[in-house]
Amino acid sequence: CSGKQMAAKVHVKWGKSKFEVELNLDDKPKALKSTLFQLSGVPPDRQTLMIGGIKIGDEEWGKARDKLKPNTTLMMMGSAEILPEAPIQQVKFVEDMSENEKAVGLGLPTGLENLGNTCYVNATLQCLRAVPELREVLKSYPNNERGIQISQILATRLKHLYGSMDAGAAGIIVKATLSMFIEILHEAVPHFGERDDKTGSLQQQDAHECWSAVVSNLAESLVNRGSVALAGQSTSFIDQYFSLQLQTKYKCEDSASEPETLEVEKSYQLSCFISQDVKYLHTGLLKGLEGTVEKHCPALGKDAHYCKKSSVSRLPAYLTIQFVRFFVGKAGGSEVVSKKILKDVKFPMKLDVYEMCSASLQEKLLPIRQKFKQVEDQKLIQKAKEITEGATLGLRQHNAAEMKVEYEPFSFPDDPGSSNSGFYELLAVLTHQGRSSSSGHYLGWVKRKNGDWIRLDDDVVNIVPEEEVLKLSGGGDWHTAYILLYGPCKLEKLKECVVDSPSSMDI
Repeated sequence: CSGKQMAAKVHVKWGKSKFEVELNLDDKPKALKSTLFQLSGVPPDRQTLMIGGIKIGDEEWGKARDKLKPNTTLMMMGSAEILPEAPIQQVKFVEDMSENEKAVGLGLPTGLENLGNTCYVNATLQCLRAVPELREVLKSYPNNERGIQISQILATRLKHLYGSMDAGAAGIIVKATLSMFIEILHEAVPHFGERDDKTGSLQQQDAHECWSAVVSNLAESLVNRGSVALAGQSTSFIDQYFSLQLQTKYKCEDSASEPETLEVEKSYQLSCFISQDVKYLHTGLLKGLEGTVEKHCPALGKDAHYCKKSSVSRLPAYLTIQFVRFFVGKAGGSEVVSKKILKDVKFPMKLDVYEMCSASLQEKLLPIRQKFKQVEDQKLIQKAKEITEGATLGLRQHNAAEMKVEYEPFSFPDDPGSSNSGFYELLAVLTHQGRSSSSGHYLGWVKRKNGDWIRLDDDVVNIVPEEEVLKLSGGGDWHTAYILLYGPCKLEKLKECVVDSPSSMDI
């Protein structure tokens, strides 16, 4: 009778080093190579594993299976990437540098190499990396390469990828960790691994589907198992920081006797529906909260038309918005293809979603919103006071050097990861260039702490002005906003600044 193999401890000798690892023959050899990469720094494609003169491949154990017993020793050959010492060379001027050299010299984020129609993955990961809390929670996530769930392995590999990017690791290390992440993403979403029949290369995929897959898998894995959630709340990091709650009222239009119903659901995004009269994001979002649907009516005993009206009853700190730009249509004959709505829809750098919220949430948001107004008023008063009364150079220098800006919490005390104001600022934009979601090219555009905007075109990274980001609203074949990621507007704690009157020594 055959069953699952038990995990056994084996030893792997690599030069002067020796590692003890868990081995399960139900897994493919590449799982073992992935573990050894984390221990040695040797990328899987540079590893040669042998036991008793038998070489072990990536997909099958082959004849080595019979020799792999508990406490046996394998040999590994292969060198880890070692950063060479920088050679002494002449100064290179900016105009003589390549885009990658400029990025390194300017301290820009690490780009991600396109591994064959993987721009949709690169753009997604670069935009999500703009969330500092996500990067922090991943740092403390345990290494679950032997995790039971795919979502656990995906979180572990994203941790290693972001870690290599944060550390400014050599390109080959970043490429290896990206390759390993894409490998597990293909297991999570099998059709992402489909290849072109003619060329054998990976097929382009929809970045929104990729975004949703990554977020949903992280929602399963990034759970604080040691904490106890309050009633109705989740201990999942993604649920806390990315999920909003929608309450929808349904009223049957075909039966007056059918009572109105209320349904509450969780969502990781708002959708901006695009029609002829939608010129601005705000309008498209409001249209998406109302409409007519067809569903079963108990009073009539058949399907009927219902008028639905939704409102947001819980806001996350990080709000994802999808432009619904793609629809299924026919090209020429009977071939069904994905088509794109190119219409120009303007989006703001700062977004206020108060109007989309339920009455109860609006009431909860008011205290912090009023504080935002007070802060702005105080800044205007202070600025006018400096102009009319005059401020000494010494005071201004003291303000610049000594006054550190502090911020109020952006979440409700009893709801970590929520938004307590409804005010957002744009952090990242994922764009698409082309006419179909499964073709064309995807880019990420990310705002840094210093206010600079960065365009991430796979491994080509450069700074762009804010005006270029606002041009991503559509209207042609240029890069068009597909997904927006908004983060919380932070409420500044103001410190009293007293302007002293001139002393007798100043006169």
